[in-house]
Parts: sequence; structure tokens; C-alpha cells
Amino acid sequence: METPETTEQEPGSRGLSPAWMAGGAIALIVAVLLIYAVAAGPSEAPEVGYPVPDFEFTALDGSTMNLGAQNGEVVVVNFFASWCAPCREEAAALEQTWREYQDQGVQFYGIAYKDADSKAQAFLDEFDVTYPSTVDTSNRSARDYGVTGVPETFVVGRDGLLVRHFLGPVTRDQLSLEIERALNQ
Repeated sequence: METPETTEQEPGSRGLSPAWMAGGAIALIVAVLLIYAVAAGPSEAPEVGYPVPDFEFTALDGSTMNLGAQNGEVVVVNFFASWCAPCREEAAALEQTWREYQDQGVQFYGIAYKDADSKAQAFLDEFDVTYPSTVDTSNRSARDYGVTGVPETFVVGRDGLLVRHFLGPVTRDQLSLEIERALNQ
């Protein structure tokens, strides 16, 4: 009687099945993505009375948005998105407040969060936003400011220190009160 030849494996060596190899690769990818998400997540928001992170962008209209160059001016930084319903609620109040204070040593900057250039521009056009705004495709500024959602608005004093941080939509009265406070410091 003949028996088929068998291939003997050395003791202790077992081949890994393709399913185990694929599972290991997936686990490795998930681990790398989790590490990246933790490392790239938002930092803590600046605290009132402390400096805010500097930034420089080219606005969608081609102007320069440079927070560090605004020394001596009050600056309002608004993080928004075209897909954000509360951002739509506050857009008119932000624009009205900007128009009221733009000649009084106040600068507004809008930074679109997790948005496309074309959609952010359509949002700005829809609400007739005239202050410089940009899309931060890397979302680095949002991470630097500890932004966890939109809208979030930061009022920065003439000295570069945070005066107020609004989580959620801001009203014209709330914003005007903080701008007046910052102008009088």
C-alpha cells in the first residue's frame, strides 16, 4: 500500500494563515490611526487673560489674515462651517457687528472648519460676509485654539490676550459687550 508523501514541518514552526495576517495588518492600521487621532486632536482652548495662538492665512478674497500683525487692535476670530446650522443663525449678527466696529480698531477673521473652499465661499456670499475669511484645510488653527465644534468665537484684546471665548452661536449684543470691554482696556 502506498501512502501519499507528506511534507513535514519543523517542530514549533506553524505558518500563519492569510486570515491571521490580514487581521494583524488591520489591527496595526487601527492602532496607527488611533495614535494619530489622539496626537492630532484639539489642544486645550486658550484661557481668558492668556495669549492666543498666532496664525497667518491668505483669505478667500486674497487679503492676508495675520493675527500677530494686529497688535493694538481688538480681534474677533470666528470658527464656522457652511454645514453648521448654528453658524447660519449667527452669521448676520457677526457681519452687523463687524460693520459697526471695523473703523474703531477692531478686526474680524473667519476660519472655516472642516469645509471646502467652494462651500465656505458660498456661505460667505449668502450672508454677505465682508470680513476676511479663509478655509484652514489642515484644521491646525482649530486644533491650536482647542475648537471642538462650530461655531466658536474668540475675542482677543489689543494686547493679544483672550478676552472671551464663546462656545456656540453668539448674539450681536453679547459680542458688542465684549468688544466694548476689550476696547476700553
